[in-house]
Amino acid sequence: MSKNGLEIRWHGRGGQGAKTAALLLADVAFKTGAYVQGFPEYGPERMGAPITAFNRISNEEIRVHSNIYTPDLVVVVDETLLVSVDVTAGLKEEGAIIVNTPKSADEIRPFLNGYKGRVYTLDARVISEEALGKYFPNSPMLAAAVAVSKVMDWDQFIKEMRASYEHKFAKKPEVIDGNMKALTMTYEALAADLCS
Repeated sequence: MSKNGLEIRWHGRGGQGAKTAALLLADVAFKTGAYVQGFPEYGPERMGAPITAFNRISNEEIRVHSNIYTPDLVVVVDETLLVSVDVTAGLKEEGAIIVNTPKSADEIRPFLNGYKGRVYTLDARVISEEALGKYFPNSPMLAAAVAVSKVMDWDQFIKEMRASYEHKFAKKPEVIDGNMKALTMTYEALAADLCS
């Protein structure tokens, strides 16, 4: 972790929810008493265009207000970006990368420009389609970021996410339940890798 706390860089495509996930993570971390930043890098904002978003989460006041160039964690919401974007640029060797893909970490490594740190893969499509009936990768990838980084206690994260979803989707209990199921399924899918 850097002097600015935990720094996360998100890579996704417009419309996939990477920006939303970064902002949700900032919101939830703030509710646990942390100092936070969550912000997107604005380029051509159009559906399907590559986007980048960032988080800083710290126990101390954050005084830096720039993009993140040496992240502790990188979250790749769309694996097709691996061939067009250097997602490991600046990523600390003692950090980690999480890629949304049905492939294994060993299958993904050749696309990571020689990155030697921890690699986690998660099939967010399978999880979100089972939990929500549609493909929304941001809830599983948000859960993966929290599980891998251990930036907050998992039970506290679940409690705050339920409160957030209940506020946002008050009239859609099936969306609340679906998102909560997606978070739990993500943790279960990563549990073996996190223990090794």
